[in-house]
Amino acid sequence: MRDSTFKSAFSDRTAKTFMGVLLGATLVVTLLNQFFPPDSPLHVSAYTVTLLGKYLCYALLALSLDLVWGYCGILSLGHGAFFALGGYAMGMYLMRQIGDRGVYGNPELPDFMVFLNWDELPWYWQGFDQFWFAALMILLVPGLLAFVFGWLAFRSRVTGVYLSIITQALTYALMLAFFRNELGFGGNNGLTDFKELLGFSLQSDSTRVGLLIATALSLAIAFVLCRWITGSKLGRVVMAVRDAESRARFVGYRTEHYKLWIFTVSAILAGIAGALYVPQVGIINPGEFSPLNSIELVVWVAVGGRATLYGAVIGAILVNYGKTIFTGVMPEAWLFALGGLFVAVTVFLPQGLVGLVSQRWAALRKQFPPKKTNNDTLTPAEGEAP
Repeated sequence: MRDSTFKSAFSDRTAKTFMGVLLGATLVVTLLNQFFPPDSPLHVSAYTVTLLGKYLCYALLALSLDLVWGYCGILSLGHGAFFALGGYAMGMYLMRQIGDRGVYGNPELPDFMVFLNWDELPWYWQGFDQFWFAALMILLVPGLLAFVFGWLAFRSRVTGVYLSIITQALTYALMLAFFRNELGFGGNNGLTDFKELLGFSLQSDSTRVGLLIATALSLAIAFVLCRWITGSKLGRVVMAVRDAESRARFVGYRTEHYKLWIFTVSAILAGIAGALYVPQVGIINPGEFSPLNSIELVVWVAVGGRATLYGAVIGAILVNYGKTIFTGVMPEAWLFALGGLFVAVTVFLPQGLVGLVSQRWAALRKQFPPKKTNNDTLTPAEGEAP
């Protein structure tokens, strides 16, 4: 049964379409960047490749929130914390790869530690010179924080707006902590000046393309995983908890266990998004913990359409593309435009853009139904071959 459910996630028409568009667009961008000279009108610049990679990281982050908000009803205003923790884990690995090529030439200590007169590397930085250890921490740190936080919150039956406020307080507390130089994560400057990843220069165009491909594949795998979860028996129980938690608890389900599981998986996906984001933008600082980022994430999902998965991806890409355009045209008014967009979607498009398109498509099919063929009018007996 589990195997058939997992196969259906791959064979699902929506999943096929989504992965086809995603991987096809990534392939086209890769070919245009690598095989066309910079003076060609078809050439895609390294800047554009990096920008698209950043959008896909945001799409993966929005997908993680849609899983827990759209299908479980948990409005998390602290998912930016899991994103930032995954980013810091990757940033620590990248800082260890600098070695003696830093400003101060210290082979062990990052530049900011030398500047602050640290004598030795803190214990929690040990092991980050190995990629496998950093990859493990990218999964473990956000997942463990989500598990501990969720276990305390869900067993206490904290729900609704109270849970949202607590998640926002969590990310704000982490932001304040990471701003402190004494914590050993670079303070308000964060981690930057990265040189290479797995031996490949981060300034190389081919590395940027490789990161774009890795991000696209991660997003595709995460999408299939989420489709499998939501289509499984576990996913149906989670949706029952979203719609009527008291009834689900009454019939015998330990609802806090299901909420904790889905919340932890969502946090791990957010951490992976943060880890892919850092080498592409070249910096990670405490500003990524800002509660405003988590609120903006909610807007992405709401605009695209929650409880659809692909709607969250569409919303993240469209809103961030709009942000790139409008922050250059009217940087002071961007936040007002974002707030107005959220209010407009809440009032006029409660199901987001995907819901609007679905409604229009259903109306068109009702107005112009498909024509019936001769075989459609035959009964089974009449349609049988002689």
